[in-house]
Amino acid sequence: MTWIFDLILLVFMVITALISLHVKDLLSAAMIFGVYSFLMCLLWAGMGAVDVAFTEAAVGAGVSAVFLISTVLRTSRRSSD
Repeated sequence: MTWIFDLILLVFMVITALISLHVKDLLSAAMIFGVYSFLMCLLWAGMGAVDVAFTEAAVGAGVSAVFLISTVLRTSRRSSD
């Protein structure tokens, strides 16, 4: 049963990674990156590495997402390419 949960998380992680690469709006890309970090946190917790999951939740989904969003809000929101 846990391999199904891991497979679903892996599929969602690949989808969020691809979406964040193809989105033109930088704020949306930063928010999707936060979702990716949260999914990574769930994967670490599912594997039993609770300390790594807690660190990923605090740093990856929390602090990094806030820094990215605040940086995007200080610069232009759309990509120039």
